[in-house]
Amino acid sequence: MQVRQSIHSDHAKQLDTAGLRREFLIEKIFEKNAYTMTYSHIDRIIVGGVMPIEKTVTVGDEVGKQLGVSYFLERRELGVINIGGPGLIVVDGKTYEIGKEEALYVGKGARQVEFSSVDAQHPAKFYYNSAPAHTRFPDKKVTLAEASPQTLGDPASSNRRTINKFLVPDVLETCQLTMGLTKLEEGNLWNTMPCHTHDRRMEVYFYFDMDEETAVFHMMGEPQETRHLLVHNEQAVISPSWSIHAGVGTKRYTFIWGMVGENQVFNDMDQVPVSALR
Repeated sequence: MQVRQSIHSDHAKQLDTAGLRREFLIEKIFEKNAYTMTYSHIDRIIVGGVMPIEKTVTVGDEVGKQLGVSYFLERRELGVINIGGPGLIVVDGKTYEIGKEEALYVGKGARQVEFSSVDAQHPAKFYYNSAPAHTRFPDKKVTLAEASPQTLGDPASSNRRTINKFLVPDVLETCQLTMGLTKLEEGNLWNTMPCHTHDRRMEVYFYFDMDEETAVFHMMGEPQETRHLLVHNEQAVISPSWSIHAGVGTKRYTFIWGMVGENQVFNDMDQVPVSALR
């Protein structure tokens, strides 16, 4: 398990490219027949991926000691979105079939979670976020049709996109974790611009659906102290609550967002007009 410390905004101003990448970029999300796990002290979110191919990958008691508990989800909730081939997730003996662009919420207290692919030639790729939880809500699968969609932007601004909200109060109850998947329309390159901050929540962006020569310039930093990270396929960026989070790609792409913090009000944000950015 990788561990990332909280970074003060004054500290972030002093970081060079290597320093920004070290603190905020997660370069490796998927490993074959294994899970990855990055623990951020920013709201104690855990970010990672599971890529089972020929064998089942299990997450259970083995990470408990690192978290100060007996097992992974003893005091945590989990959100998973599959970006690969069809897969299976078994939660304490109950099996869920999770296809591409489908999600599963797993409530606090699940002892063992097992991940497998239906077809090793087209393996599942389970991207996940986990947050501390105070109570248990029921496990639930959410399909793309069951998500709450919102289409924003326009081609003139190159930001026409559909936000598919999977884990939000309108769809199901969680303690604090919210997640969704945003698709840009062909020919559109910007996400979340004009940008915003939200002091009451941190956020993680996971970029995917990109070829080898496609990249996203992810904008971060305080609105008057902006920086950028060059992000490639299947990499994630940790965004503190004081930071903007927006990106522009060399081609269209898709990304998953996950938020953890004080509330789950989706539009609780502080808008930053483009004219105010520096």
